[in-house]
Amino acid sequence: FPSSTYIKMWADTQRELDTMLQRERQEFLQPEEDHEKAMKMLCTAYVQYLEMLRSLEAAHDHLLHGQRRVAVRRVLDGVIGRLLEIKREMVALDKSECHCMDGVLMELKRVPEDIEIPIPKYFIKENLRILQEREEYLHEILLNAGLLEQEPVTAMTLEEGIKVIQVAERARQGRARAAFMKRIYLEEKRESRKAEQETGKNQDAAATCIQKVWRGYSQRKKTEKLREEEMIFLGMNSTEMINGTGSLPPDVEAMSSLQKANVLQGKFWEREDFCFREELRQTEGAHIKETLQDQITQCFLECRHITGRFPDYPPEKTGGSKAIFIEKHPEQVAEELAAKKEAEQKEKEGIAQEKPKEKRPEKDGKKVVEIGWKMGPSNFLSILEEGSSQYQVFWEKRDNRWDFLQDHDPELIKGGQREEVEEEIRVQVDEVMKEKLLNIKKALDGETGPQGKAKKGEKGKKAAGKKKMLELEKDRTPDSDSLACRTIESLYQQLAEEGLLIRVKHVNLSDYIGHYDCLRSILGETGAQPRPSIPEVRQLVALYGILPLGSQTVHENAPLVKSLLLAGPAGVGKKMLVHAICTETGANLFSLTPSNIAGKYSGKEGLMLLLHMILKVGKEWQPSVVWIRDAERMYSKGASKAEEEVNFKRLAKLLPQLLKAVKPKDRVLLVGTTSSPFSANQGPFCKAYQKIILIPKPDYLTRFGKYFSSSWLILLFRIPVSLWKHCILQRGGALTKLLDLNCLARVSDGFTQGHVVDVVHTVLTELRLLQMARRPLRTAEFVTSLARHDPVYIEEEEMFQ
Repeated sequence: FPSSTYIKMWADTQRELDTMLQRERQEFLQPEEDHEKAMKMLCTAYVQYLEMLRSLEAAHDHLLHGQRRVAVRRVLDGVIGRLLEIKREMVALDKSECHCMDGVLMELKRVPEDIEIPIPKYFIKENLRILQEREEYLHEILLNAGLLEQEPVTAMTLEEGIKVIQVAERARQGRARAAFMKRIYLEEKRESRKAEQETGKNQDAAATCIQKVWRGYSQRKKTEKLREEEMIFLGMNSTEMINGTGSLPPDVEAMSSLQKANVLQGKFWEREDFCFREELRQTEGAHIKETLQDQITQCFLECRHITGRFPDYPPEKTGGSKAIFIEKHPEQVAEELAAKKEAEQKEKEGIAQEKPKEKRPEKDGKKVVEIGWKMGPSNFLSILEEGSSQYQVFWEKRDNRWDFLQDHDPELIKGGQREEVEEEIRVQVDEVMKEKLLNIKKALDGETGPQGKAKKGEKGKKAAGKKKMLELEKDRTPDSDSLACRTIESLYQQLAEEGLLIRVKHVNLSDYIGHYDCLRSILGETGAQPRPSIPEVRQLVALYGILPLGSQTVHENAPLVKSLLLAGPAGVGKKMLVHAICTETGANLFSLTPSNIAGKYSGKEGLMLLLHMILKVGKEWQPSVVWIRDAERMYSKGASKAEEEVNFKRLAKLLPQLLKAVKPKDRVLLVGTTSSPFSANQGPFCKAYQKIILIPKPDYLTRFGKYFSSSWLILLFRIPVSLWKHCILQRGGALTKLLDLNCLARVSDGFTQGHVVDVVHTVLTELRLLQMARRPLRTAEFVTSLARHDPVYIEEEEMFQ
């Protein structure tokens, strides 16, 4: 689609968003006692925000105008954050991570696939060059350390070798023939010139020369005319008059406009960003500098008038003079303290007189919330409202017709760069004002340095506060040769060489195949708690893992999820989901698997050093994922005997410190995977992870891929290929009538995705693929191989529940 289509999509989505914000102010601010009604409101808002997210992501990915992309990106982050806030309210209200939204989808005329979480492409696109360089750097480290084998050179077959030799020989013969013909042409030309010089040109030769020039000119004119007619027919030239109307037909004009979009898109991306910093420094720099100096001087004079002395200049680590404007006036602080004490006194008196509230009874057999449900405060509504106002600026000030040469808005760029210029000037002003303050204090008060020593009590409190600081936040990686701290590159290399920083397998979340089960709603109506389906697992992984890690704004303001546990039988795809999180966000992958750290970092100090290195590298080069495989081993029941088990349990005690050291600004996620969570001590094990996702084995629909053979039903539900079909085709196999996928789907009931992949790889060897043309695949081959595996029995599956 052309850019104007995405501008219109942005405009339509923005109008829907404004309507949604107005509805939220009316409905969500009012307490709601009916549990079902509140849940329906949240589910409706969830589906609508997902639709807006999908439209905004498409518009952001295709818009050419840089400033518009920034505006759409701001709204896009706000919609993602609001989606996560609504999900938090749904979980708190429904007491479950999986919700039945069939009624809402039918009311909104949507299908289950419409609630799939779209992954924004800018997570990777905006940092593509950095991610590629980091991947090459890691590949080089692993190759030099001998942890990665050089990719073997594949040997050619006899047919490929013959083809290469034939191509080279034909090219050699062509070059030799061209050189031979060139030599003959030059000899003939030399002889003709020699003959002309001897005999001179006659009238026939002159006429032939004139005819040659004219025919060439006439043919060039005809060729240009034919080319122009072809361009008009293809809709790539709108300068010619068609049928005397002076314009092209609508379909041809649309095609011509599309060609313009494709040609000009590259030029827009290659244009350099306009920088007005130097112009702002020259025009407004002096005024900004003078204003800052006057404000700082006035603040110092007021402080001396109240306290009797000049204050100390704030250090750079607290923000310098910026801290002066953040801090409040001493009189304002005194007034606020007095008002706070008065409010606390009134609150105590009111509590003493207040009677205890009675619980609300049930109403018409429906659950009634005791104090009524009310939407919690949001950190993203202000971002969405700001994006709406910024959209109005673009829509009112800019010409939104189709104009690909529409230039930037200088005032908007200056407004964004003015803050950076003010910050640069403020740093210069701080140096000047700090020296002036010292001279004034020395001249008037006789002070020669910072005054006001801390009292013993305050000093003790500060010391206690420093002592209370997390040990992981202390720098434990000094260089042995100097007092300077080690670089991030050296720590990155050390972690990679020791196998603690591993390569990410490139796999997308959409590769985790699974389909919706329409029978789950029936189980929900009976009161039973159904197991989560594979699409719901994809949604939860996207909501708690991918979306927060991909955007800094979302991670800082959304409900913070620091740890995630994936539990399920062996082979259901837990490892694949971990790599999918890293692939979709471009995150580093640190492996804290107990078997991986065995014998490397023993003792408490060694583990503290290891966690500190991972945190330091992960925070500097974020986003990062810390993966603990077989997480239940750290919380195993019974007394520890071996030294490795003692070290694992010591690591479990340090995990709370690791999570506490991760702040909202740090895009670091702890992901644990376990195949036997029931063998661990449930209390501390579940307490270490904020979110626990149960990964199910594939159901019949996922294994087979369709309900009936009718094509219209597949089209209606948009069901993709089955697990068996996907694995066989990906391996290079061919499907024939001798291969019954329905039979394979029924026989493989109870087996996991890993079993299916292993069976396909076992059957489809290189030799079997070569024999496929004369010996097609049969169902018995896969059934025989599948019989060698043990399925997941019902008793084991119930233990995960």
